[in-house]
Amino acid sequence: MKKRFRNYFVNLLIPSFVFGSITGVATAVVISIYKLAAGEVIELSGELYSKLRTAPVWLFAVIPALLILAWLFAFIYRKVPNLGGGGIPTSIGVLRGILPMSSWKNLVGIFTMSLASFFVGVPLGNEGPSVQMGTAVGKGCVRTLARKKYWAWERYSMTGGACAGFSVATGAPISGILFAVEEAHQRISPMIITVSATSVMFAELTASLLARFLPISTSLFPSLSLLTLAPRDIWLPIVIGAIIGIFAVLFLRYYRIIRRLVGFVKERAGRFGDVAAIFAVFLITVALGLASESFISTGHHLILSLFEDNPAIWFILLVLLVRASLTLFANTSGVTGGLFVPILALGALIASAVSGLFVDVFGIGEEYATVILVLGITACISAMLKMPLTSIVFAIEALSSFENAVYIIVVAVVSYVITEFFGAQSISDVVVENRAEALHRGKTAHIAEAFVTVAPGSFAVGKQIRDIFWPNNLFVLSVKFSTCDRVEVDGHGGKSIRAGDVLHVRYSTLDPDATKEELLAIVGEQEITEIEVANA
Repeated sequence: MKKRFRNYFVNLLIPSFVFGSITGVATAVVISIYKLAAGEVIELSGELYSKLRTAPVWLFAVIPALLILAWLFAFIYRKVPNLGGGGIPTSIGVLRGILPMSSWKNLVGIFTMSLASFFVGVPLGNEGPSVQMGTAVGKGCVRTLARKKYWAWERYSMTGGACAGFSVATGAPISGILFAVEEAHQRISPMIITVSATSVMFAELTASLLARFLPISTSLFPSLSLLTLAPRDIWLPIVIGAIIGIFAVLFLRYYRIIRRLVGFVKERAGRFGDVAAIFAVFLITVALGLASESFISTGHHLILSLFEDNPAIWFILLVLLVRASLTLFANTSGVTGGLFVPILALGALIASAVSGLFVDVFGIGEEYATVILVLGITACISAMLKMPLTSIVFAIEALSSFENAVYIIVVAVVSYVITEFFGAQSISDVVVENRAEALHRGKTAHIAEAFVTVAPGSFAVGKQIRDIFWPNNLFVLSVKFSTCDRVEVDGHGGKSIRAGDVLHVRYSTLDPDATKEELLAIVGEQEITEIEVANA
């Protein structure tokens, strides 16, 4: 009992607290500075667009500058591929062990390149980059501060950093913790919750302290005054959830069309394909930005403006089509930036159009407009990102919707069920799959089995199989416990591992050395004798 108590504190609670707290504080500092810089860059971008509208002759200087910037982006992406695209999908791929990450390259690269995207006005957000930078900070903390013995904590610390980045960027700490279990890892584990909650707690405390000295907001949206819906209004969340659920299904199919189009452009352009695609995104962004500010930028100011005023339905639908197309075009071309707030903007646009229709056709009061927008944003998170629990909590803590909690739940469930019925995936999962496919194209997987013995004092001691982040595509087939002679097939991974236990593992990997290094960080240093199965 005493040994188990010691293992629990030394091998679980203390590392969780240490890595979680350091990661949370460091992430909050980085993201607070990033939010300040992003705000300044977005404001400067708006001023330059205003000047371009009055003096379009400057386009003769802007267009060559965009071409140079596109070439620079493409060059950097070839060196560090996972700097491109959405920050949240990239982080998910890294946290699941699917995509690689270099902590400091990603931290510096995402910080600078996303700011460049905001300066151009590309409709991508800063919440995704915040999550990715938090992931990089978590990796850097373990690799820099800990001995190799503790490197198995790396993905837990990265998870905490991702949650902290989401929390500081959105001002929604509970949603940040839920992000780890519902989207990043899609499972509940005491270790995941402990590290994530610790990181978010320290990040929020640090961000609140920094906000006293820096001109930044700790929340994504201001406190809203919402109409409290009555039981007779239950049809509202049902209709809005159904509309946005169908839109989410169509949006995913539209993404595949855009992806094929971008692939065709890159193929036709040959070795200049990446430059051509990125330059096209920049050029179209500038052209649309000269027409209307509503077509470009992150979408945050657009959402705030919709809370204040409802434009004509035809204009809302035009902005919806343009922003959806350009956001997907930018993401598939690899331009650095996030999808979270741009997706919220799409939900707000749909809800705004529905609100205008209800007012004009059904004669409902205009006081319903704000709560309909909140329902639309909630449904969009639930349907497009497949995060129903996070969408409910986000609406309550970030969109002042506690009084309408029942209706928030209804709209989240309805939109989610529709996407499930049509078999639509999360946009993040689709992006991760496409990124992994592009990264691994043409490579041959190495498939092997091995027996490894859990060393005393190693990371695995005292933990259950299901709670450990094993290397991607590694499975524990059976366990021979040191306390008895029997071998048990791992079903749900519910038994705690002890020193001396022998694990029979099977893995498929494109990098055997990296997989072995990650495995040894979990079970302790030893020689691994592989039993080769096949190559596929």
